[in-house]
Amino acid sequence: MYLWLKTFHLIAVISWMAGMLYLPRLFVYHCSAAPGSVQSETFKVMERRLLRFIINPAMIATWLLGLWLVWQGGWHKAGWFHAKFALVLAMSALHGFYMRWMKDFAADRNTRPARFYRLANEIPTVLMIAIVILAVVKPF
Repeated sequence: MYLWLKTFHLIAVISWMAGMLYLPRLFVYHCSAAPGSVQSETFKVMERRLLRFIINPAMIATWLLGLWLVWQGGWHKAGWFHAKFALVLAMSALHGFYMRWMKDFAADRNTRPARFYRLANEIPTVLMIAIVILAVVKPF
C-alpha cells in the first residue's frame, strides 16, 4: 500500500508543480493585455481554470497523501522531514499568493509589472529542488 500511496503522491506533486510553474507565466503575459480586452478575459478564464481544476486539487492530494505517507512510514520524527515540511508550508503559502494575484487580475486590479511575476516564477523551482533533495537524500 505504501508504494501506491507514494506513486499517487508523486503524481499529485508533479501536477501541483506544473501548475505552480505555469500560472505565473500566465500572469506575465496577462500584464501586457489591456484590462477588459478579449485577451485579458481569456487569461482570466485560463488562470481561474488552472487554479480550480489542476493546482488546487493537486495541492490537496499532495498534502493528504503526503501526511498519510508520513504516518505510514513513521517519518514524523526525522529531521529531514521537519525541513521538508517547512518548505512545503512555504510552497502552500506561495499557492495562496497565487490565488490572491489571480483575484487581482480577475478584478482588473493588478499593479505589479511582468518582471515581478517572472521573479515569482523562480520561487517554486527553488523550493521544489530543496524538497526533492530532502525527500530523496534524507541528509539528516
